[in-house]
Amino acid sequence: MARQTQKMLKGSEGFDAYYSELYKERWPRLREALFTSPRYIALPARNSAPAEDYFLDAGSISAALSLPIEDDCRILDMCAAPGGKSLILASRIASMSGSSLVCNEVSGSRRNRLVSVLNTYVSSLEREKISITGYDAARWCRRETECFDRILLDAPCSSERHVLQDAKYLAQWSPARIKHLAHTQWALLSSAFRLLKSGGYLLYATCALSPAENDEVVQKLFKKFQNARGVSMEAPELFGSYRLPRAEASAFGMHILPDTAEGAGPMYFSLINKLA
Repeated sequence: MARQTQKMLKGSEGFDAYYSELYKERWPRLREALFTSPRYIALPARNSAPAEDYFLDAGSISAALSLPIEDDCRILDMCAAPGGKSLILASRIASMSGSSLVCNEVSGSRRNRLVSVLNTYVSSLEREKISITGYDAARWCRRETECFDRILLDAPCSSERHVLQDAKYLAQWSPARIKHLAHTQWALLSSAFRLLKSGGYLLYATCALSPAENDEVVQKLFKKFQNARGVSMEAPELFGSYRLPRAEASAFGMHILPDTAEGAGPMYFSLINKLA
């Protein structure tokens, strides 16, 4: 991209130009939907003195439910803070024999928040199956490989919904941010794949709108690793008595977008199998 074009794409006008090019005539209504209140589902405190409910975007719940889990699974939530998806994974393994959950977060302050959320919102039975680590996830594969049966990677991303609603961050926006984040996402995803056991499943997720942070990162994995296989899936429809949002199919995954999902999302997720 020419330097002049790069300059034009910065800030609020650049943000709109960039996503208008991606979403064409859909962008105005998608942009408007990003300003609405997210569609949250309330998760009650289950292991402490009375506390406020934990509110989690319905799209995040859909993603966390899309990782297949069974008995005797060692599960990693690779970038776990603040902990919402960890709560869903914890609830799923509560009645499973031999399954455990490792919640990893490299930031000390965010890890403290994660511990607080887990201690408040999971049951005593669930908490016994959870351990907390603070590794640099992108470098973890240098220490060990093929050690988890299931991995959820909710990668750091552009989070355009928050950028759009914050004048300071919107003024600072540029395509370079997406390029930088895609580099980080690739480092995390390639590390996660090396940590995954043969035959295991990895769910890659972001709350980003751009394919550069979603399908294109996953596509890079398929090009790099011949034993990486995309798994067709359908987004879950229910979480207990709650109806979950509609998801749209993308090249390598599913995308929940607030203009068609009653405010939920954005949430992209892709399921990957490591062939034996």
